[in-house]
Amino acid sequence: MKKFWLITLGCKINQYESESIRQRWIHMGFEPADSDAEAHEVVINSCAVTSSALRDLRKTVRAVNRHNPVAKIIITGCAAQVFAQELAELPGVTEVIPQERKSDLLQLEDKRSDKDSKVVFQPFEIKDYQRSRAVVKVQDGCSHRCTYCIVPITRGPSVSRKVDNVLKEIKHLLDAGFREMVISGINLSHYGREFDKKIDFWDLMERIEDEFSEEWGGRARLRISSLEPGQLKERSLEIFAKSRLICPQLHLSLQSGDSQVLKRMGRGHYKPEDVLGFIDELSKIWPVFGLGADILTCFPGETEEEFQNTLELCRKLPLSYAHVFPYSIRPGTAAAEMKGQLDAQTKKERSKILRQLVNDKKKMFLDRILKMDSLKVLFQNHNKGICEFYSTCVLEEELEELPRDLVEVKPVRVKDDVLMCTNISK
Repeated sequence: MKKFWLITLGCKINQYESESIRQRWIHMGFEPADSDAEAHEVVINSCAVTSSALRDLRKTVRAVNRHNPVAKIIITGCAAQVFAQELAELPGVTEVIPQERKSDLLQLEDKRSDKDSKVVFQPFEIKDYQRSRAVVKVQDGCSHRCTYCIVPITRGPSVSRKVDNVLKEIKHLLDAGFREMVISGINLSHYGREFDKKIDFWDLMERIEDEFSEEWGGRARLRISSLEPGQLKERSLEIFAKSRLICPQLHLSLQSGDSQVLKRMGRGHYKPEDVLGFIDELSKIWPVFGLGADILTCFPGETEEEFQNTLELCRKLPLSYAHVFPYSIRPGTAAAEMKGQLDAQTKKERSKILRQLVNDKKKMFLDRILKMDSLKVLFQNHNKGICEFYSTCVLEEELEELPRDLVEVKPVRVKDDVLMCTNISK
């Protein structure tokens, strides 16, 4: 029996697609290996968002080939879409399947095609998940070409999943015992644009709420993977106010706190002050909520004043965490040709300043929720999990069995940037 090993690099969408491939290969009679060293075939689902992602991919391929020189290595995903020829020359690689044909891996090898695919929502689906928290993919691709971003090249224009298919998958996962799901896409603000009957992401969330909140409100919960600041309007506040399923936590694709930098990024459709206004309104609905952000510093031409504007916005926002990235050149993007590329030392210094600020704000947020009477935690192992605010919680005593239900805990202290808790749901 053919044994396979899957390696996933990059985003939650890649995790979802890998899980769909895994389930399909098992259904076709293949057996998951215990390690890459025991596999006949190794599938590497790649990322290309940053230059370091490509370095990680090369390193991963060489490591697999060292562990198992006879294994067939298949590379798919975003890097395979852009760097196919280069990747095909790496040791052990027998096939490179671009992102646009990744769903070919759902079929037997002799049924795969090397023809270009139409722009459609690829037929990935799941009925289970290997992690305690499941991802539900509702959208793929992006039709908005930010000047620094390679995603429109790697994943193509936006495509959306039909509402009924989303509802069906959520029901499967709830029935399978999952109590937290992440509603994910590459650019959720583009959801539904290509449908004959125009709907948007908030219409989808309302349908999910209407379908499941009566039975599952308070017993299961949804997270939203990442939102564009331009989505944060009155309609979103209406959905948050009525929802019994959405976690009080948001992650924003913020990128910069300076209007001029945002314009150069091709993101002039929102202003930093609009984000602050929305957060003020949201705090009336959610008195306490987790807030994360993606922040891209040292974009070409970023002045000290523009950097300080980003820093000031981060000071004003009630961030509980953030992902800080120094800009890196992505071939084929407009920003790669821009003047004013910043040096490595400046990138290092500005990233360090932002990360320190974010870390300080994270500690402040943990101190705030430490005062709460209880939190609901989804455990990922026998003592570690994530609460509704997306903060890490650790039990002082391990659970005997790993529950899939949400567990009520009491936070007792902060240690090493996590909340130490006791189980009060017994």
